[in-house]
Amino acid sequence: MTTHDEFQAHLQKEHDISPFSVYLKEIVYGGIDGIVTTFAVVAGFSGAQMGAVDPGLPTLAVLLFGFANLFGDASSMGLGNFLSVRADQDVYKKELNKELHEIAHNTQFEVAETKYMLEKKGFTKAQANTLTGIYATNKNYWAEFMMKEELDMPNPLGENPTLTAITTTISFIFFGAIPLVPYVLLQGYHINQFAVSLSCALAALVTLGLLRWKVTGQTFMRSVGETVLIGSISAGVAYAVGTLFRA
Repeated sequence: MTTHDEFQAHLQKEHDISPFSVYLKEIVYGGIDGIVTTFAVVAGFSGAQMGAVDPGLPTLAVLLFGFANLFGDASSMGLGNFLSVRADQDVYKKELNKELHEIAHNTQFEVAETKYMLEKKGFTKAQANTLTGIYATNKNYWAEFMMKEELDMPNPLGENPTLTAITTTISFIFFGAIPLVPYVLLQGYHINQFAVSLSCALAALVTLGLLRWKVTGQTFMRSVGETVLIGSISAGVAYAVGTLFRA
């Protein structure tokens, strides 16, 4: 008989379940949004300064708006993610209680409904009858089956809204700070800070794509290409908008 430790070891070895796997969505989502948010400030100022008599970017303004957006949006995204997961869980619990009530007070209809759904999945009538009888011995599992098959609602109760929010916030700040690094470290140097920031943003997007590729096992071109393309489109839009406000 498989023990809990053996089961966990199997998940780690065969399915590569790790914190990165569990929170990849938050890492990629927060990271891309962070990069685009801060680079949008840089690109917007650069577009606005294009063709100006003094094309130098106002570094202080870039840093002020960049870091204000970075931390403001990071906290907003984190808290929004927290509330989103909590709301999703509350809706699921509400519908789950309805299913449990129906199972307890309208059992025959739920039995007929379960058989119907199982037959639609390709089971024979006899198999559907057998499986429904088995489900009926475990009311909680039966209700979860109905939630998924009848209402098409995956179970979100295993998600930790606090860790989800923290992961999103940290990823947003870490990756979002990268486009601002040149404006912090290269002040006073005769270097095109915007070009360096662009390179840093691109490198950050590639890093996110590589992380996605490593965790998901998708093709390299899809993982990296999609991530860079989406981020680049957003950055390009910000630059184009900036050109509408040329100094």
